[in-house]
Amino acid sequence: MVIMIVAVLTDWFDGQTARWTNEVSEMGKILDPLADKLCLASVAVYFLWIGELPLWFVLFAVIRDIMIFIGAGYVKFRHSVVTTSLWPGKWAVGFVSMMFIVMVCPHPFFRHYPLKEFFLYLATVMLLYSFVLYCVRFYRIHKGQDYSS
Repeated sequence: MVIMIVAVLTDWFDGQTARWTNEVSEMGKILDPLADKLCLASVAVYFLWIGELPLWFVLFAVIRDIMIFIGAGYVKFRHSVVTTSLWPGKWAVGFVSMMFIVMVCPHPFFRHYPLKEFFLYLATVMLLYSFVLYCVRFYRIHKGQDYSS
């Protein structure tokens, strides 16, 4: 649990530091989301392996991330646009992280209430919503339209 909390906090601090110092780089826009996706996938696969997460969720999250990464690579290669993360995607990762924290927390409160299931379904909805927004963004870039929203 401590490792997950430290990972989330250092990721947040890294992003804030880049913004505060105005040192946001094109490489950082690529590597930071990639690191987030690899971290999420590795923890999800671990929880799948020990029987704490359903296969459908892990497949959905991993395939979604792969498709977003491919889409971002396509618009970078084809249109020379490096896209940034969308807020609904950040919220989705936050809900997944909360689910992971609930899953490892030993306090009886977290085992008595269905918080894991709550965050599982909330994360699923947000992952799907953000995926749709990423698809719309990639489509707009491909068609030469404004993609800032």
